[in-house]
Amino acid sequence: MSLSLQNVSVTITNFVLVGLIEIESFRYVCAPLAFALFTITLFMSSMIVYITWTEKSLHEPMYIFICVLVINGMVGNLSYYPKLAIDLLSRCSTISFTGCFFQSFCLQLYGTSEMYFFTAMAIDRYLAVGHPLKYHTLMTNFTPLIISLAIYIFILVTITVSVILTLRLTFCKVNINNIYCEIAAIQQLACNDLTVNIIYGITLTLSTIIACVLVIMYSYIRTIVICLKLSMESSQKALHTLMTHILAFSIYIVTLLFINLRSRINWGSVSTNFHVIIPLIGTSIAISANPLIYGIRTKALRNKIVSNLQKMVGKTK
Repeated sequence: MSLSLQNVSVTITNFVLVGLIEIESFRYVCAPLAFALFTITLFMSSMIVYITWTEKSLHEPMYIFICVLVINGMVGNLSYYPKLAIDLLSRCSTISFTGCFFQSFCLQLYGTSEMYFFTAMAIDRYLAVGHPLKYHTLMTNFTPLIISLAIYIFILVTITVSVILTLRLTFCKVNINNIYCEIAAIQQLACNDLTVNIIYGITLTLSTIIACVLVIMYSYIRTIVICLKLSMESSQKALHTLMTHILAFSIYIVTLLFINLRSRINWGSVSTNFHVIIPLIGTSIAISANPLIYGIRTKALRNKIVSNLQKMVGKTK
């Protein structure tokens, strides 16, 4: 079927998410689990944002970065879990043309921003440990907000270019082998040349991953080396904070690589189930991990969360 670009919006009004059909038999397990993860993650994220905003003792660059990170996670959370749960329960496997692009835009915004925020947080910890006397001059409470805004503006521009390049394509297929929409999967539905899209996507993805990972590794290694020279108490505190960052980043980068490799490499005889399970598990872990890790492992946040929960329980009695 050949479609002109002008008639795309008329002829193809919906895409089919094949992944939802594949897991339909498990909908009464997956849907409640998705709703539970959505609720828990959103609650923990909201608590972290609220506590960071209201507690003056947490008005420090590290906690502001954590706050921005979980807010970004809420974008991914809201773009992923509600639709997954609703579609499974309603046995709906279609998504509108506009809705598909909107979901892919939001998820790409979340995923790419996450990498840059982890990079900024790694630099922040290196400056705090390696240059304590200059730290408050280099990293004021306003600096994380400026950095976060710059990151979002840059990523919005790059994703907009990716969406425009995809919208110019002529689509002749509607089946997306996934449980949600993503730019790479949408591009595979086109029946014209994808060279420009592939070059842009791979260049942007690889340059982002390589640059950010190198900066993060350098910052972490330098921070660890400096920690080994500090007193036992200072070293343990700094290393505990650093290990929290490393744990969160490791979970993110592993799931990111699996999801990107799955969508960009032709696996040949690999079953559709494989294409469904990887993003289902990977995306769920990536979106849910940060608020749980930082809410539990960061002592100041954990204590404030517990204190607020105790107050909430006390008021209900």
